[in-house]
Amino acid sequence: MKFRELKKKSKTKKETVLPKYIYAPYSFRVKSFIVDLFMIYAPILYTITYVIMNGKDDFQSSQLAPLAGVTTYAFVYALLLSRFGQTPGKKAYDMKVVDDKSGKNISFARALFRFVAFLFTATTLLGLIVPFYRKDKKALHDLVCRTIVVVEKK
Repeated sequence: MKFRELKKKSKTKKETVLPKYIYAPYSFRVKSFIVDLFMIYAPILYTITYVIMNGKDDFQSSQLAPLAGVTTYAFVYALLLSRFGQTPGKKAYDMKVVDDKSGKNISFARALFRFVAFLFTATTLLGLIVPFYRKDKKALHDLVCRTIVVVEKK
C-alpha cells in the first residue's frame, strides 16, 4: 500500500527543469583560446623579444623571459575576466566566464587562480578531457574554481 502511494506522488511531482545557462560548446572554447593566444600572448612575446631584449637569440637563452611572458599574459587574462567576464577570444564567440552559483563575474584573484589551474590542467591533459563527460561542459579548472563558461544571450 505504501509503495503505491509513493509511486503516485513521484508521478505527480515530475517537472521539467530548464537549464539556467546555455553552456558554451567545447569547440568554441578551444577556438577562443587560440584567438586569445594570437591577440594577447603573441604581442606580449613580441614585445619582450624585440623591444625589451635584443632578439630571439637572447629570448631563447633566457629562462626568465618566457616566465615573464606567461606571467604578463596571466595578469592581462585575469584582469579581462574579472572586469568584463570575457577575453577577446571569448567575446568573438559570445561567451562569458561567470560564477557557477550566482552568474556574476569572478574576482581578479579567482580569475588568476583559474589561469594557474588551467596551466596544470593542460599539462595533465586529463582535465581537458573532463568536459566531454559532463553535461555542463566544465573542465577541471572550472570545477576547482567554481566557474562556468556560458554563451551570452543576445
